[in-house]
Order: sequence, then C-alpha cells, then structure tokens
Amino acid sequence: MNLEELLAFAGRHTLLSLGLAGITAALVYTEVARLFRGYKALRPAELTGLINRENALVVDLSSSNDYEKGHIAGSRSVSPSQFDPESKLLAGVKALPVAVVCRNGTASAAAAQRLKKAGFEQVYWLEGGVQAWQQADLPLVKGRR
Repeated sequence: MNLEELLAFAGRHTLLSLGLAGITAALVYTEVARLFRGYKALRPAELTGLINRENALVVDLSSSNDYEKGHIAGSRSVSPSQFDPESKLLAGVKALPVAVVCRNGTASAAAAQRLKKAGFEQVYWLEGGVQAWQQADLPLVKGRR
C-alpha cells in the first residue's frame, strides 16, 4: 500500500479514519502522561519485592471497613479524607519508598501524585489496588492494625 492508496481510503472512510486518529492520539497522550507523572505503577508481585527488599511503607486508603476485611500485611490505614503528605505518619520518610494502595487503584493514584508534588523521592502506586493483590492470590491480613 502506498501513500496515494492510503489517502484514497481515508477519503472514502472519513469517520473510520477520524476514529483511528483519535484513538492513536489518546494512546500517545496516555503513554506520555504516564512517563511524566512522577510515580511508578507496580503490579502486586513488584510491590511484594519492594516491601521485602526495601522495607517500603505501604499506605492503604481503603475505608476502615474494607481495611478490616483485608489489607496488605504491614500497611498503614489512612482515610482518603485525612490523607496529608505532611502528616506524622509520613514525616520522616520523604527519601524512603512509599507505596500507596486502595481498593481499586483510583484514590491511591491521586494520593501518589500528591506525595510526588510534596517532594517524596520514591513514590509507588499499586495498579489495580487491593483487588489486583487478591487476584494475584497474595495474602491479606484481616482486622485492625
């Protein structure tokens, strides 16, 4: 296929061509934004390694009921409304690895961005949240810590 045939196809199928261009632009934007967001997304196995190798602080933004039903061992519960990068819990860990999790990964992504803006050097986010952790068949601890 040459450029002439491609342009002829685009002329005959305008909506299809515009849709392809839109999807391509959205994918490029998403990937570029991911590169510059400042924190790193982790899969459950990667978070396990970070906890074991570097003793990462895991901050869980799940509701207290969800936290009590099951959370990552050693994680600290913080309600999303009380999450503050300048809190006592986070005061001395700006240079240490901090991983933020929640039930599905939505609230924790915003919290990871806040930590990065506050000057934290090693910020991680559990992609998919505690649900992804469960789907990976990793253990959860029940009860309040």
